[in-house]
Amino acid sequence: MPTVLTPTPTRARLSVASAFLAQGMVFISLTTRLPVVKETWSIGEAALSLLLLMMVLLAGVGSVLAETLARRRTSATVLRGGLLLVAGAVPVVALAPSFAVFVTGLAAYGVGLGVVDAASNMQAVAVEHAYRRPILPSFHGAWTLGGLIGSMVTLATGGLAPVAVVAVVPLLAAFAPLLPRVGDPLPSDVEVPWRPIVLVGLGMVLFYMVDTAATTWGPTYLDTTFSTPERLVALATLPYLVATLVVRLAGDGLVARFGPVPVLRAGGLVAAVSLAVVVTAPTWPISVLGFTLLGAGVAVIAPLSFSAAARIAGGDEVPDHLRQARVDVVIGRFNQFNYVGALLGAVLTGLVGADNLRIGFAVPMVLILAILPLARAFR
Repeated sequence: MPTVLTPTPTRARLSVASAFLAQGMVFISLTTRLPVVKETWSIGEAALSLLLLMMVLLAGVGSVLAETLARRRTSATVLRGGLLLVAGAVPVVALAPSFAVFVTGLAAYGVGLGVVDAASNMQAVAVEHAYRRPILPSFHGAWTLGGLIGSMVTLATGGLAPVAVVAVVPLLAAFAPLLPRVGDPLPSDVEVPWRPIVLVGLGMVLFYMVDTAATTWGPTYLDTTFSTPERLVALATLPYLVATLVVRLAGDGLVARFGPVPVLRAGGLVAAVSLAVVVTAPTWPISVLGFTLLGAGVAVIAPLSFSAAARIAGGDEVPDHLRQARVDVVIGRFNQFNYVGALLGAVLTGLVGADNLRIGFAVPMVLILAILPLARAFR
């Protein structure tokens, strides 16, 4: 038998981080060009909302597909497939000659988005297990860094066509050295402890509810509530992403020193206070300060949710030869909480704040406090 070279945990960590970075860069490169999409295809707000809903629902399908494939294939194989699908779909979206082709490319991208979301976190928790210390926050920091790069690319280029070049990043990430599976595939009769996993999943719903509300409605809030200069409405999200990145990069050390429960509770309180600043802000600079603090407060909730779900799924009662397979399957399904939170954040904030977005942002301000009792489930 030929020798199979297994990457070191350090090389695998860099490779998985590159997948997170590629995902964030492509996603933000596309979402920051939504006004260009409307203009290019002459569609209104309702049609654009339906396209985004289609993409989110298909991302959920992609996550389920990743879970299914992870039962028999390695998460490395699933992640490579997802990255290649994204790399192929994005140029179709960017260079589509007709609206039908554009929608087809966007649908394929949605599926790839869900596959990469799930499989990259499968790989991340496997690398964290190899390190035997918290490192999930830095992986999600790589996603945020990719998002910042994507937003800067949009500012520098504009138009849809340049997104086709961005597709090179997931293509390169697909060929990076990833961790192979240790052990056997998961038999169909193995039980999974879903009840405690659902508790930490609720924490992730809270994060994506707040995150989607801030990134989706933040610029509109600055634009409609204050006399914010048009060129500065993006300041609702850019400082938010920077603060999220800084705290995620520092999150590994914070969690190792204090543990996940105090970090989550402190972050929840900061998030509630920062949203109160957003809701009551008399001027747009004060509101921007609130969004910045919000990014710092909620930064580590999602990575700690994945980390906790992996620890529960790979408990001491699980045989070593089945541990990674069961964790992969759980992470694939656990990723569904991502899309539930995203839909709640976009819909709840928009509907409640239809006439006044101050009221709309009061919803996540109250609901994020639920992380305080939920934090016990992250021990």
